[in-house]
Amino acid sequence: MSILYDERVDGVLPAVDRAGALSQLRELLPGVRILHEAEELRPYECDGLSMYRTTPMLVVLPDTVEQVRTLLKFAWDQGIPIVARGAGTGLSGGALPLEKGILLVMARFNRILALDADAGTATVQPGVRNLAISQAAAPHGLYYAPDPSSQIACSIGGNVAENAGGVHCLKYGLTLHNILQIKVLTIDGELLTLGSEALDCQGFDLLALFTGSEGMLGIVVEITVRLLASPHSAKVMLASFDDVEKAGGAVAQILGAGIIPAGLEMMDNLAIRAAEDFIHAGYPVEAAAILLCELDGAQLDVAEDSQRVEAILLAAGATQVRVAKDEAERQRFWLGRKNAFPAVGRISPDYYCMDGTIPRRELPRVLKRIAELSASFGLRVANVFHAGDGNMHPLILFDANTPGELEKAEAIGAKILELCVEVGGTITGEHGVGREKINQMCTQFNSDELEFFHAIKAAFDPKRLLNPGKNIPTLQRCAEFGAMHIHAGQLPFPELERF
Repeated sequence: MSILYDERVDGVLPAVDRAGALSQLRELLPGVRILHEAEELRPYECDGLSMYRTTPMLVVLPDTVEQVRTLLKFAWDQGIPIVARGAGTGLSGGALPLEKGILLVMARFNRILALDADAGTATVQPGVRNLAISQAAAPHGLYYAPDPSSQIACSIGGNVAENAGGVHCLKYGLTLHNILQIKVLTIDGELLTLGSEALDCQGFDLLALFTGSEGMLGIVVEITVRLLASPHSAKVMLASFDDVEKAGGAVAQILGAGIIPAGLEMMDNLAIRAAEDFIHAGYPVEAAAILLCELDGAQLDVAEDSQRVEAILLAAGATQVRVAKDEAERQRFWLGRKNAFPAVGRISPDYYCMDGTIPRRELPRVLKRIAELSASFGLRVANVFHAGDGNMHPLILFDANTPGELEKAEAIGAKILELCVEVGGTITGEHGVGREKINQMCTQFNSDELEFFHAIKAAFDPKRLLNPGKNIPTLQRCAEFGAMHIHAGQLPFPELERF
């Protein structure tokens, strides 16, 4: 299996005059930082999916909308691909650059433009860190709900591009549910305002279309987010289980009782031990699995629901249920979960982080199958889940220096994603498709659906210059992958096959 994007046309790379492009951009964008030396380009070879690397032709770091517009018009006129990048924390290769393309880095768009406490909104630039929004809103008793584990570093623009979630998305939703309006530049430099600062906006829901589009339709230059009132009370329970499948069953029972926790997270023993050794969160290292269940809201409601959830957990087979005794312990419980990925990185030279979503009822079955795949391929798998919404993050541990292990990790990952589709789920929950899951898009969607996706892409980006080779597989790739019907012996949109 190969997930890498091939920039070649008829076996050769497209002709791009790198020196000429650099000279013209320096003239068009005076004062803008343009990186072109090998040592300057190397830090931008990959995003968080570090197994695959490509050195970009040029890296451009603008700090005004007009500079971005000028760059896009130049790329449009010259036919040069553009890949947008925020903080580079993505985990699907969505910001992987092109050898014959320009990497547009939005990190300098890092200002909070306005915060309206009465309206409960903040207008920010795309390079603002996720956590910085809540920090700015905290003095007003407000916060921004989506909280990916990388929230200390990830940018809000990247969150929009991937429709990121986090440990509290079960109750408060994904990025899409917490933004009101975005401003976007198209590839030919037109500025669009999508959505509205009001509660509703007429016409087609283009805001939803752009959220999660992975930089393939336009470049987001401004975002208006919804702020929520900080809850009066929040309580976290840590439940230990001697069996992973029992923990999975407890998730369905809590939600089946009509209780919607703010967060409902699960970790297996390998992830527990790694996180405890790293963070010292107070996790029971002997447990086969733990559930972290947070309830928030009015103090009386939280107290009543906590009693109900504790009874459900014990009835489902929990060997112990602990309630965080104070805010400091509550934060430690969550710190362990949010640092699970780097913690696992301390016990293995490499790991491959998957991101599939399944119906909650299938959680025990899928966990059992992942254990079987782990044993079959001889690679350990640490399981970390947004269990409440069925978003799984199996971490496949391997050593890239051992011949064949990377390929085995890829193979396990592919089977896990295909299993997600088989049980009625999807191949991604919040990390996006990027280049990582492009083959599995052929499994999840049929030819008619993929044709429609390509038509949408062509409507906004007719030259296919924005982040080409990501998210939507070429029709040729799917035909080769054995997952596409070819009409009358010909592929639809044959001109797309250059990407």
